[in-house]
Amino acid sequence: MMRFLAVLLVVTNAVAQSPKSPDITKSLVRISTTSQDPNYREPWNAGAISGGVGAGFVIDGNRILTNAHVVSNARFIVVEKEDDPQRYPAVVQFVGHDCDLAILRVTDKAFFNSTLPLNFGDLPEIESPVSVYGYPIGGERLSVTRGIVSRIDFQTYTHSGIDSHLTIQIDAAINPGNSGGPVLQNGKVVGVAFQGYSGEVAQNVGYMIPTPVINRFLKDISTGHYDGYVDLSITYFKLLNGAEREALGLPDDEQGVLVSSVSPVGSSAGKLQEGDVLLTIDDHAIASDGFVLLDGERVDMSEIVERKFKGDHVKLGIIRNKMNETVELELKGNWPYMMLANRYDIAPRFVLFGGLVFQPLSKNFMDAYQPDHLRLRYFYNFFITDEIYRTRPEVIVLSNILPDPVNAYLTDLRFQIVDTINSRKILTLQDAAEAFATRSDYYVIRFVGNERPAVLERSAVEQARSRILASYNIQSEQNIEGGTL
Repeated sequence: MMRFLAVLLVVTNAVAQSPKSPDITKSLVRISTTSQDPNYREPWNAGAISGGVGAGFVIDGNRILTNAHVVSNARFIVVEKEDDPQRYPAVVQFVGHDCDLAILRVTDKAFFNSTLPLNFGDLPEIESPVSVYGYPIGGERLSVTRGIVSRIDFQTYTHSGIDSHLTIQIDAAINPGNSGGPVLQNGKVVGVAFQGYSGEVAQNVGYMIPTPVINRFLKDISTGHYDGYVDLSITYFKLLNGAEREALGLPDDEQGVLVSSVSPVGSSAGKLQEGDVLLTIDDHAIASDGFVLLDGERVDMSEIVERKFKGDHVKLGIIRNKMNETVELELKGNWPYMMLANRYDIAPRFVLFGGLVFQPLSKNFMDAYQPDHLRLRYFYNFFITDEIYRTRPEVIVLSNILPDPVNAYLTDLRFQIVDTINSRKILTLQDAAEAFATRSDYYVIRFVGNERPAVLERSAVEQARSRILASYNIQSEQNIEGGTL
């Protein structure tokens, strides 16, 4: 009997000390968006209009946190509270497409009457339970699913397509409408639901953005703008092979990774070299598999840099030529990688001249046209690895030809990469615009790897201008800087 009472007392105390769960209905927000995707095939025209539903939640400062992909390319956003029929207009205040997070601001301050901001917790432990809140398909009211934390790892964020950050996997499905919703444990937010597997690849597998990523985003925007993530901009090999370690003069202590490449425009340029062995990062020992111990968890060493900001420094302990050294880097982003990233909220950039459409190569461009032109695909796929960006900061493509007598017989030059216009080297879209703006009797456009040029007569182009604009309903002949949609 005494043993039973002791156990009962322990259970009672545990319940009494556990955090009280918040009333989620005072925090959760249903987000409805009307979006208009850019039209890269006809860049002078607006794209298709679509609608979507996601979730968000109130945090301190009368702000709503959600996923970037919930509000990307949005033209109109409204938010709703549980048990409140009113729909409140909202705008995007900050967005981080690289980490798939956004902050919304509601123009009507009365929206936040009776709302309850949620607080953030720490990384949840493996096999611990969590609850996912949102508005998934199948209904319009609040939904809650429960799952278990099954993995903490680096994963690619599908929204940008190239950025990898810390991610938590749970055995609860994340469906459309769940995106942006909070994941709670012990009454605190431990993540934001953002992506999941579909089809037969995996079932009941979802992912959430953990609090280290969320906290970094919130700190970044505290300056009034979002700078984005920084990067070491290197690749490395794991040093797990004993013979390889011996050849490098390393002890058999399972520490260190070998630098295999250094980006010439990244943070490590001029500081690290191919063949350096990285031993420590900010005094954290780097294991031979590239992991470090951080906050009691083994994580990829990139997580040390992930939590830093533009202009911050990182200290690396290295071995170079079998000598120990210390190197300090100032961190920044790596702009060439933006070629491979999905872009949002930006109008397509283009120049139209004589019915010829010129556009810079990008992920959005490739997705829109899906060209099978081998040279074009090479320039896209190897833009980073072969350092094409060093000689061509932008790859300018003759993407389309609007048929007209002025450009007759040029159709087989589509998808060619522009090299020069009237002997002027074309390295950016601005170069192309300026070359066409320079008066000349003829404009000779030469392409990479192609002996045949495209030749346009100035007088014929001027005569065709109004005809082409009217025939194809074109309102603007160029968009150099992009700008917002």
